Amino acid sequence: MMPLAKLSAALEVVDWKKNVSTFLADSKSAQALAEANLRIAIWTRQFETADHGNPALCFVREMQVAGQHVAVLISLSLYKPAAGSIRSMLESALYYSYFRCHPAELETLARGDGFYLEKREILDFHRDHTLNFVELQQKLGVISRMERWYGNVSSLVHGHIPGAWIEHKSVAEIKPIKATQDLAVKTFVEGESIVHRFFLCTVGKQLWDGFSIHAKKQLLAGLHGDEKKSLKLDPA
Repeated sequence: MMPLAKLSAALEVVDWKKNVSTFLADSKSAQALAEANLRIAIWTRQFETADHGNPALCFVREMQVAGQHVAVLISLSLYKPAAGSIRSMLESALYYSYFRCHPAELETLARGDGFYLEKREILDFHRDHTLNFVELQQKLGVISRMERWYGNVSSLVHGHIPGAWIEHKSVAEIKPIKATQDLAVKTFVEGESIVHRFFLCTVGKQLWDGFSIHAKKQLLAGLHGDEKKSLKLDPA
């Protein structure tokens, strides 16, 4: 059998529709994934309105698309590929928070001349230049959670843990694996929570006055009273 024929046969053996249906039948996982993506969408919409015209908004759109890809990949039982999109969601959020006020660096990045910005450099920027970032991120547990989470996801993306999030030995064997699915969903939801809290400490706080009242209430929902008090964000 020719290579293309073998590939076609393997892809056609997988019941992709059944994989999706099985995932959606797990209402708890599907709901968690949907709610996390909804909050990403709320942040995206508010940034596109409050920061209209900023060329760095491309990273916000990339963040939202990455979250959508996570939903697609997990529902298809493609857990390992989902790890890359999960990490991309957080990295895009970090890049937006930095490049929105660094247009020269953004132009250099767009030229593709080898310019690269590490996560550590972005966090250092916020430590030095974002008002009350150190205190707020400690209150909301941002950096400690981010460092641990990012390290774990990166180990998956780079293949440091062979076999992690992969339950099949061939394309034809791709099917839902509940334990791995739950882990992938949990990882995505935690990553979205970290992004959410990071925005509240940084660019979200800076642009808060340009957000809609409805969005403000949604973005503050679920925070503890002392966290809301520390952020000093008007809900209306």
